[in-house]
Amino acid sequence: MIKPLLLLILLFSFSQINAQEKISTREMNLINWMEFAEYVPGYINTVLLPTGTLEPHGVINNGADNIAPEAMARDMAKELNALIAPTLNYGITGSMAAFPGAFQISEEAYRPFIRDIIKGLAKNGFKNIIILNGHGGGQTKVLQEVAGEVATELGVRTLVINWWSFASDVTLEVFKEDGGHAGLNETAYIQAIDPTLVHKEKYNPDMATPYPAAGMWSAVPFPSSIGLYQEGQGYPNFDQAQADEYFQKVNAKVSAFIQEIIKKWDLAGL
Repeated sequence: MIKPLLLLILLFSFSQINAQEKISTREMNLINWMEFAEYVPGYINTVLLPTGTLEPHGVINNGADNIAPEAMARDMAKELNALIAPTLNYGITGSMAAFPGAFQISEEAYRPFIRDIIKGLAKNGFKNIIILNGHGGGQTKVLQEVAGEVATELGVRTLVINWWSFASDVTLEVFKEDGGHAGLNETAYIQAIDPTLVHKEKYNPDMATPYPAAGMWSAVPFPSSIGLYQEGQGYPNFDQAQADEYFQKVNAKVSAFIQEIIKKWDLAGL
């Protein structure tokens, strides 16, 4: 005979699964307000916020830092039972801001803006606010600091992930070498999303420069739109099969990690 408490847990789990199957969209930009109220926070309390910027990326699109986490969020939203917040497409670009089509937001403007976005997500009922960040540099530091401050202030749970760094082991597994900014790994990820965004005919290996070790040299603007993490490694190869494999394995690792963190938050009663 099923105990009453176990029965309640089973019924709640079934209702969550049933609700997930019926929701019309996972995107906050597309969902109706009445449907949103029906599902958040009763059935869905996790949100994925993609963040990026506009800057040069070798022979892929300037918005690669936006497209990558956005596609990642779409791929894993159902598995995580999450909604997807609209992508924050403008960021703290840094040393590549001088390139054509790049866009630079100052930290003084970015910090309060991202704070209000995270607070707004908390106000709308999300307990788990997962920031899928597509752009590093100073932006990472700001996101980590602000997300931590809002979590403490409002009693929500935040997680900031730089996907390319987190999945560096996947880069080595799939390509047998390290990657780079607009290098082998990032170009492959975009190629898996949309091959038309990759302009192989424009590629020249001289477009790449290895990043210097700390204290060696510094150049502004950075001289190349492809920055290699290791000298002699990370040049794009445009292999579609490897690109597809990389996309799937990166997403699987990121999704599993998010699920693990949420499970541990729950276990600790946080």
